[in-house]
Amino acid sequence: VQLQASGGGLVRAGASLRLSCAASGGTFSDYSIGWFRQAPGKEREFVAAISWSGKSTYYADSVKGRFNISRDNAKNTVYLRMNSLKPEDTAVYYCTADGNYITYFRGSPDYWGQGTQVTVSS
Repeated sequence: VQLQASGGGLVRAGASLRLSCAASGGTFSDYSIGWFRQAPGKEREFVAAISWSGKSTYYADSVKGRFNISRDNAKNTVYLRMNSLKPEDTAVYYCTADGNYITYFRGSPDYWGQGTQVTVSS
């Protein structure tokens, strides 16, 4: 499966952004989808994940209550709504896919897309 992330940009603290992840080349509903991010000089970190059905979601503590992940299987797209953005949310955000939702709790997903830059100014 190929993944294409979009929607990044430069915003001020407190603003919102919505990232999109469009998938192709596979059966979208077979995959759980997740977002990771990597800031300059820092390790890559998990952000959020959603199961194939959309019934289960999982968030990093740092974004819980501010970010919302959702999916539209008819459009082969996952969304990450980011509210109340902080400068520490600045990073390249990567869309990922894996056939096993449990992977997002303990491992690295099988498929990665290119990143989209999110920059939050103070």
